[in-house]
Amino acid sequence: MLKNLLNPHFTKQLDTDLTVYDLFHWKKVSVHLTDYATGKVLIHMTDLEFPSHFSQSACDIIVSKYFRKSGVPTAIGHETSFKQIVHRMVNFWVNSAADEGIIDDTTKHIFYNELAYMMLAQMWAPNSPQWFNTGLALSYDITGEGQGHYYFDETQGCVVEAKDAYTRTQGSACFIVSVTDSLLGHKSLTDQLTTETRLFKYGSGVGTNWSPIRGEGELLSGGGKSSGLMSFLKVFDRNAGAIKSGGTTRRAAKMNVLDLEHPDSLDFINWKCKEEDKVIALGKMGYDTHFDGDAYATVSGQNANNSIRVKDTFMKALDTPEATFTQINRLDQTIHATLSVQDVWSNITHAAWKCGDPGIQFDDTINAWHTCPAGENGDATDPSNRIHASNPCSEYMFLDDTACNLASINVLKFYNAESDCFDLDGYLHCIMLIQMVLEATIHHGQFPTPEIAERSYHFRTTGLGLTNLGALFMLMGIPYDSEAARTIGASLMSLVTGYAYYVSSLMAKEVGPFTYFESNKPHMMRVLRNHARCSNLPLSTPEFEGLDYTPLTLSHDVLVSLGQTNLSDTIKTVWTQALASGERYGYRNAQVSVLAPTGTIAFAMDCATTSSEPFFSHVTYKKLVGGGFMEIANPILPMTLKKLGYSEKEIQSITDYIMQKEDHDGYSILLDGKIEGAPYLKEEHYAIFDTANKCGTGKRFISPEAHVKMMAALTPHVSGAISKTVNLPQDATVEDVSYIYRLSSTLGVKAIALYRDGCKASQPLSSTNATSATKKLEDLSYHELLDYVKHPEKHYTPIRTKPTGIRQAHVHEAEINGLKLYITVSFFDSGKLGEIYVSAGRQGSLVKGLLDSISTTISEMLQYGVPAHDISKMYRGQKFEPSGFVGGHPYIKRVDSISDLISKIIDIELGDFTYCQVKPATITSPASAQPLEMISPSTTSAHVEADLELEGELCANCGSTKLIKNGTCKVCAECGTTTGCS
Repeated sequence: MLKNLLNPHFTKQLDTDLTVYDLFHWKKVSVHLTDYATGKVLIHMTDLEFPSHFSQSACDIIVSKYFRKSGVPTAIGHETSFKQIVHRMVNFWVNSAADEGIIDDTTKHIFYNELAYMMLAQMWAPNSPQWFNTGLALSYDITGEGQGHYYFDETQGCVVEAKDAYTRTQGSACFIVSVTDSLLGHKSLTDQLTTETRLFKYGSGVGTNWSPIRGEGELLSGGGKSSGLMSFLKVFDRNAGAIKSGGTTRRAAKMNVLDLEHPDSLDFINWKCKEEDKVIALGKMGYDTHFDGDAYATVSGQNANNSIRVKDTFMKALDTPEATFTQINRLDQTIHATLSVQDVWSNITHAAWKCGDPGIQFDDTINAWHTCPAGENGDATDPSNRIHASNPCSEYMFLDDTACNLASINVLKFYNAESDCFDLDGYLHCIMLIQMVLEATIHHGQFPTPEIAERSYHFRTTGLGLTNLGALFMLMGIPYDSEAARTIGASLMSLVTGYAYYVSSLMAKEVGPFTYFESNKPHMMRVLRNHARCSNLPLSTPEFEGLDYTPLTLSHDVLVSLGQTNLSDTIKTVWTQALASGERYGYRNAQVSVLAPTGTIAFAMDCATTSSEPFFSHVTYKKLVGGGFMEIANPILPMTLKKLGYSEKEIQSITDYIMQKEDHDGYSILLDGKIEGAPYLKEEHYAIFDTANKCGTGKRFISPEAHVKMMAALTPHVSGAISKTVNLPQDATVEDVSYIYRLSSTLGVKAIALYRDGCKASQPLSSTNATSATKKLEDLSYHELLDYVKHPEKHYTPIRTKPTGIRQAHVHEAEINGLKLYITVSFFDSGKLGEIYVSAGRQGSLVKGLLDSISTTISEMLQYGVPAHDISKMYRGQKFEPSGFVGGHPYIKRVDSISDLISKIIDIELGDFTYCQVKPATITSPASAQPLEMISPSTTSAHVEADLELEGELCANCGSTKLIKNGTCKVCAECGTTTGCS
């Protein structure tokens, strides 16, 4: 049946005279990348071939990250065309799938053409290790010496060592590796160092639950006491840091997980928090606090994500103020300490508030969705068969010593904005082919340890997911924070999981299910029935099985109301097929889906957003041929406005409003960047364009709760979990962190990590740009304090920001002793006073000159940020002629001078009628008394445009400041370098 589904969908027009590559137009590009800090050339390659629709940024990232730079059997010695990289991967998958028996000679060419087409069309991409490693031997005869990899040899029935580095592929990005409580030997702490190093070298990440390691002070078998878990974690942290900067394929990706019951759990929880205090202290002494600077290099704990593992009993105990919690010794399982639940929770939430770590993994929820709790021994009560850890970005969760190779679908490629319809046939076709690719990668894969090689063969976990959901929602004209968006996202993810399992069952029909399917069948079918129930498939028993909570379910009524009846029907069909076929044939793969952060590969596909994330900003950068950037409005925004019915003139006015700029001392400064107040834009459409953070002086942003709700809607439709950032504003409190963590537990999210804007000294994702001119004295470094004392004039250099274009204004008319005066007060869009102009009905050169002078002085003070109430106070009560009775003004009846009149008018605009002789019945304040925000002219244009594209940490690869949070990991928006594993 599987072979019957392998028909051309995207390449029907191919004939014997054309190849799949002939279906695309091609262009020649040059790639030139330099280190931002040093100017050193990182990459300079010319005459490279790409499909003409690829952006310069996508070409740069693919060439710099994925093109093979040596050993290619050509005169140049490296890959020069995207055709080469597509061919070497696709050709490998085709041969592997044929060798496994899931395709035959009659379908090999279809499999090849369809996969290649979808990659060339940027419909999907595999995880990074595939780009790095796959097909090098088959296409280029690049083998390399063996690196200690293993695979399960079916003919011998056992694990054997791979003979070389590339005949098989190390195509998995995600690894969970167990460790035992021993210093030397197999699976020991020192053995773990070797395993992690091998994984990092080949571009993969590793997660480990360190709970088996004895806590500090526990007895050792040879006498003495253990130095504790933290001493070893610091060693592993240094190892990861060394590899990060050692010239390997990319940065080390690592996850530390610890059970809350561990004796050292409080030290683990507060580890990064305490190290952050050291960084701040070092920064004040003048050390560089960029992430790769001297300060962070000096402290520990900076090369991994940390998560604490908690059980439902602990979360429920939070409702009982006097509840206690016990830490358990590892050696003899005695009680190490009894602690207050509230105190432990305060430690967790305060640490996460301060530095973003630890995240939380909810142990019971994770294991309630475990498809293989019987493991290999058939015992579902055996604790060793539970899920204990995750990969570095928290999306892959399965048995210890397993691996997962990932791929992501660009969902925007399957949506037609004009017809508001999805190409569901193409979407399912894409899911089918990629699931076969992921399976074929396991068949001809190799792994870093014998245990992982064996378990990967026996359980065959795969991880198909989505990307570009945020862009899809906006293009559909639905807010990210809405039931409609959550329903669409859940529906598309439901199809991925349901159809991947269906295809997996068809592969099982051809070549058999995974080894331990039968012993795990009751548990796996229970989990799949729960997946189907979350998609609202009518089953004979509608009640959820084995869950202590009710997960969010997909609403078919919402789909129908959105005009997506076909999507609703397809979901029901797919899950009916998946359950029936799996019951009959079993499944080839124990898991099939995850939602990875998709950093680098999303950029390679020219996605506007990554994974399930929303947009960060309304304004983005378009990379130009030959270098440099052009600032443009988010390209999805005008397309959405058109779909919403706005005219071309209205769309241009709205985008112009967002892109307003003003030059200051040679620097171009975005005046606002917000979308609120844009001309013609209806207020009911604001939510569609909400972003993850505030833009400019705008107040709107997607709430942290909305991020959690999106995760909760998607999680029941994912085999694994979700790597996603929950953004909190800088002024969020510890109580806000507690609320988000508890909400996640209640809604059934498996793992949660958050980040409070600007909480780290390196200021990742911060939209503010504090300079010594705006810092508090206590926050200045040692050198800044010295400079402040010696040169105080340097530390306050205001910038003038003038109102532009048509603006709101009030005109006050008043007459003093026969002199008619017109005082015009105009405002910024934010409502702040922007300028005051005074003119007289009787114009004389002296009067006009004096009034022009005072108008200019007051207006410039307002535009330089002097608070309006301070200006009013300065002019209040000045006495000179003309003075006395005032006519023509409803509130002011007497003044001591024109200056005094202006003072009273400013007060009125601030809502203060204290010095007016007549008070209105109702007092409203049409303008803010707060000063304008300051921007130092010494700040570079890249920094003052922080609300164009959020500034992040310093990228270790290219030196840009665009290393931003992406899921629970980080990705460089400039060069694509990622700290994760996708």
